[in-house]
Amino acid sequence: MYIPHYYKKENLEEIKEFIQENSFGILINQVNNKPWATHIPLELDIDESGNDILVSHISKANPQWKEFKEQPEVLCVFNGPHSYISSSWYREEEVPTWDYIAIHVYGRIRILSESEVMDSMRKLVAKYEANSKNPISLENMSEKTLRQVKGVVGFKIEISDIQAAYKLSQTRPEDHQSIIKELNDGNVTSKEIGIHIEKQSKLNQ
Repeated sequence: MYIPHYYKKENLEEIKEFIQENSFGILINQVNNKPWATHIPLELDIDESGNDILVSHISKANPQWKEFKEQPEVLCVFNGPHSYISSSWYREEEVPTWDYIAIHVYGRIRILSESEVMDSMRKLVAKYEANSKNPISLENMSEKTLRQVKGVVGFKIEISDIQAAYKLSQTRPEDHQSIIKELNDGNVTSKEIGIHIEKQSKLNQ
């Protein structure tokens, strides 16, 4: 991913926290020599050696998994909030732009056993049911229901590289207060970008 140096985020702990909070990503590889993408939750975890990995599963009906063994190199994309930035918010004339957060994770994919898939699903459900009014657990589901697991292919991705772009108007610190004020009058994602710009601005003070 092309990232101008002033937008490049290198704080790995902050990046990992972002992935955990925005784990619905895009898995990309090649299928029949064409780019193929699937939108799925990609959960950040640690393997038995203490290395960071991503874990997930897709339907067996999805042909993407059939390429995992022959072409194990994959790309996962995580998108965060984004917003149009009007140059009318600047003190000086300039073209408008777009602020955003995006993370690319590269790695090698490996298919999981059925027991490993069940373990990953238990973690996934436990994470997202934690704040549910009526939480469910796979432990309480019937064998008939759990047989649906046979219809998916689980995998883990051994991470080889992480690239993170946090484009948050870093080149215009003199306009941050105006930008934040205008973003706070916008929609939910605009307000989120405003929060990130304010946080970034305070870190640089």
